[in-house]
Amino acid sequence: MSNYPVNMDIKPEVQAFFDPATNTISYIVKDPDSNACAIVDSVMDIDYAAGRITYDHADELINYVTANDLELEWIIETHVHADHLSAAPYIQQKLGGKIGIGDKIMVVQDTFGKVFNEGTEFQRDGSQFDALFKDGDTYTIGNLQAFAIYTPGHTPACMTHVMGDAAFVGDTLFMPDGGSARADFPGGDAATLYDSIQKVLALPDEMRLFMCHDYGPNGREIEWETSVGEEKAQNIHVGGGKSKEEFVEMRTKRDATLSMPRLIIPSLQVNMRAGEVPKDKDGRPMLKVPVNAL
Repeated sequence: MSNYPVNMDIKPEVQAFFDPATNTISYIVKDPDSNACAIVDSVMDIDYAAGRITYDHADELINYVTANDLELEWIIETHVHADHLSAAPYIQQKLGGKIGIGDKIMVVQDTFGKVFNEGTEFQRDGSQFDALFKDGDTYTIGNLQAFAIYTPGHTPACMTHVMGDAAFVGDTLFMPDGGSARADFPGGDAATLYDSIQKVLALPDEMRLFMCHDYGPNGREIEWETSVGEEKAQNIHVGGGKSKEEFVEMRTKRDATLSMPRLIIPSLQVNMRAGEVPKDKDGRPMLKVPVNAL
């Protein structure tokens, strides 16, 4: 892991916010030496049946930042989520900060630009975001140096963001009893996901890992923090030295049984635009439903 600037001596304060509607955990990560912070994987609320968007979850994050006199420098998306809508532009409008995602967002934009039959006005160059990260890219949150690890497999644009002794893995891994994320979305690949997970597991055993989702397997309470050591030893899909062949066979069989996420259609349209809701030719917010395309 010498290619990555790991610094386990820096221990950022991490505040988690669980969204029960989508089983998503958003995070506010504070530099221990300043009031600077980052938000990771925010959520915008949608009543899909009613076509109504609200901001209760995002307001909770905003209120926390404001109440604690924090300075928001980054709004990080670990990937283009298929199960919730990002509130990044709404938060940026209220608090500032730069919106960042992996540079392979362009692959996702090209893929789903076709699925949703987007016109030429939809830019497929990632320009909706303020920063596009490549593997190993560093950035700062106050005095805290953070970096991004390219961890595709769930989607082509997934990245793990490491901030001191804390890593935010997106959908690359779940809690040890939850295993791993599906790899059957367009551009996903189980073998690639296995290799990406090995990158995460090569971080120091004491590295804190923060999940983007938790579903409380077997009725347990919702949890979102574990460690590299715990995942290596106990993860039901990759722990204990399971081989790539075992993982790919398991993942492929399991993915074939899964239904599409409830919010995949609105999520992809919004998230590939950095959280902006698309508009029709008259400038009205409008979502499409492609038929038999996913």
